[in-house]
Formats: sequence, C-alpha cells, structure tokens
Amino acid sequence: MFRRREPVPFAFIAEADKFRSNVAPPPRARASAREKAGQWLIGLTVVAGLAGSLILGLPAMSLDSPPQQSQASQNR
Repeated sequence: MFRRREPVPFAFIAEADKFRSNVAPPPRARASAREKAGQWLIGLTVVAGLAGSLILGLPAMSLDSPPQQSQASQNR
C-alpha cells in the first residue's frame, strides 16, 4: 500500500541487548506427597492394565491350539 520513504534507523536493534529484562520467572512449586502418590498410583494403574491385557490376550493370539468349532457347526 504505502511505503515509507525515509530510512529506518537500525541503531535500536544493535542496542536491544541493553534493554533485556533480568527478571527470572519464579521457580516451579514442588509437588506435595499427596500429588506424588497420585502420580505413582496413576502410573501403576496404567502399567497394571497393560500387563493384564497382555496376560489375558496372549492365549487368544497363540497359534498352538487348533481352531475352535462352534456348537452350530458341530450339530450338523
């Protein structure tokens, strides 16, 4: 649209380091014992669920047993 014709002074870019803030963010609050216990309990529940599904699912995925026939196909 409109362009500025006057030159832009770049001295402010060179001096930008002088104006950086020296304020640090506050440190993170430490988790309480109750919060840590809750995190451990959630993690333990997830691991137990994965292990349980693996234990219950392995027999269904094994190829050692012959395929089971349904009662409808046996009655013919």
